[in-house]
Amino acid sequence: MTNLSRRKALIGAATTAIAAGVAVTAKAATFGNPDLPPEGAVNARNPLGLTDPGPHSAALQNQFPSFQDPPATDINGMPLFWSSFNNAHKRIQNGGWAREVTQADFAISKDISGVNMRLGPGGIREMHWHQQAEWAIVLDGTCRITTLDELGRPSVQDVRAGDLWYFPPGLPHSLQGMGPTGTEFLIAFDAGMASEFNTLLLTDWIAHTPPDVLAQNFGVPAEAFKNIPLENLWIFQGKEPGPLAADQRAAASKKGPPALPVTFSLAGSQPVRKTRGGQVQIADSRNFKISEAIAAALVTVHPGGLRELHWHPNADEWQYYIKGKGRVTVFDTGPKAATADFNAGDIGYVKKGLGHYVQNVGDTDLIFLEVFKADHFAEVSLSDWLTHTPPEMVMQTLNISAETLAQFPRDRPDILPE
Repeated sequence: MTNLSRRKALIGAATTAIAAGVAVTAKAATFGNPDLPPEGAVNARNPLGLTDPGPHSAALQNQFPSFQDPPATDINGMPLFWSSFNNAHKRIQNGGWAREVTQADFAISKDISGVNMRLGPGGIREMHWHQQAEWAIVLDGTCRITTLDELGRPSVQDVRAGDLWYFPPGLPHSLQGMGPTGTEFLIAFDAGMASEFNTLLLTDWIAHTPPDVLAQNFGVPAEAFKNIPLENLWIFQGKEPGPLAADQRAAASKKGPPALPVTFSLAGSQPVRKTRGGQVQIADSRNFKISEAIAAALVTVHPGGLRELHWHPNADEWQYYIKGKGRVTVFDTGPKAATADFNAGDIGYVKKGLGHYVQNVGDTDLIFLEVFKADHFAEVSLSDWLTHTPPEMVMQTLNISAETLAQFPRDRPDILPE
């Protein structure tokens, strides 16, 4: 049945119900309440139908007002696009902890998996490498990172809150928290099933290589390895590192440093758009050249502001909420539309090409990341499209006047004020 025939059938059913004396809401199929059968609490004639007397957690429900009372413009259902580090299990060891959300936990997230990690002062995430690209942003404190590229060129750097690092697939690295408070950071891998709990670890490889092979490979007696850890370290407490310059000298190679820097200050970068509503800062392969598999935007929305209606044509969007309270509605074919609430530590996911917006519904700035498995950031603005299409086409499609269309923003605002 087509959407047109479905609507005709529903309207016919409603007319029959009215003739039979059955109550049918008069608010259905109107602006802001467009569907038959009607959706949303606004259509309920009997308030008892809105109660929830069964088992429930009020504390948990209160975190999701838009799930409990969705707007009447929400329709049907769609895969859950909300998840959170707040209820992810922490793996804690001496030196720090980590928690992750992969596609195993968050079914919709096929392109990106995320890790939230904390390293105390001197805490070490042991030397390791991945089969996936690793993109990270520092959330707090200072972290010393080391890596070596495929040509044998080392890099040792200190990164602070708002800084990024990027390690291409297969390149070895280590991470260490610095004094006085250590560090916390977010990692995104360019594969939904990638896990921080299943990486290629130095200690694992050494422990599972025959001693005579180790002796031949390193040119020392096999006895030299008698005290190696027989179980991996993963996160462990180490000595706080010394001055950065000393570590850089000790690790230096005659081949020099990598051709492309592995770090970038996203928080310190020039916004690509700044309005009275907020700002957008972008890092992708155009300004952070090594980051060929991950593009990202750091978005700040002031109280009452709106991250405008838009979509991304080149990749799914993985969101991480750093501060504030947000509300997101995602639109899909069907039609389908669903609204969800997000708080600090939460994760959102919007499939490629699906329309959405983000509202700041709190009283502080809303700050969040948009992360994409792509070499560049790409976005289509709804207002930009409508103001750069022949006006008659838009006016006839939306049944609006020329005066109304003339007021639409033509400069792709990105962030709109209250």
